[in-house]
Parts: sequence; structure tokens; C-alpha cells
Amino acid sequence: MADRNRMAEEQAGGGEVAQRVFDALEALKAIEDEAARAREISIFLRQYGPKVKELSDLRREFVLDQRARKVSFRKIAAEIDVSPSTVQDIERGYSGSGKTRPRKEKGEEAGDGGSAAG
Repeated sequence: MADRNRMAEEQAGGGEVAQRVFDALEALKAIEDEAARAREISIFLRQYGPKVKELSDLRREFVLDQRARKVSFRKIAAEIDVSPSTVQDIERGYSGSGKTRPRKEKGEEAGDGGSAAG
């Protein structure tokens, strides 16, 4: 039930197109015939990975373009509704969990590279 409430909260803040995607996912779950539901889910999952990669690439292109224009992490984060650290991760090309990221070298500092400029 907590997952459903969290999803509803996320959907409430989402855009119209994102809402249609969420609705389609709910429609998949609502298919009564178990075999038909499993078949449709299989089709979705088969195509899901490449589509998520495409979407991630499009978002990263936006972030890289904004950073090339010297827009701060904080401003980009506010515009695309993610945290500044997520924008940093997107810029660096990280897409997995924190456990898969390379460790910082000694003396390397974390910095926004422009967040103070606002």
C-alpha cells in the first residue's frame, strides 16, 4: 500500500505525458487473464530497457547542454525536478546505484562547479 501511495504522490507532480505512461502501466496490472497479463508484461519488459536508455540519453543531453552554458546544478535540478546530486550524476554519466560509482581519489573535492552563482 505504501508503494501505491508513493506512486500516487509522484504521479500527482508529474506531467501529462508521464501520467499517461503511469496509466498504461496500471492498465497492464489490471489485465484479468493471468496469461494475457504475463504476455503483455513480457512484451513491455523486452522493450523497456532500450527505451529507458533513450530517455536517459535525452535527459543527459539537456543537462550537458545546460552545463556547457554554465547553468548551475541547482538551477538545472529545479528545472527538471531532481536533486543537484542527481544532476551531477547525470553529467558524469552515472546511472546505477552509488555502489557502482568509482571512488574519489584522495584530495579530490566534491563541488558544484557553479551552484553558488545560483
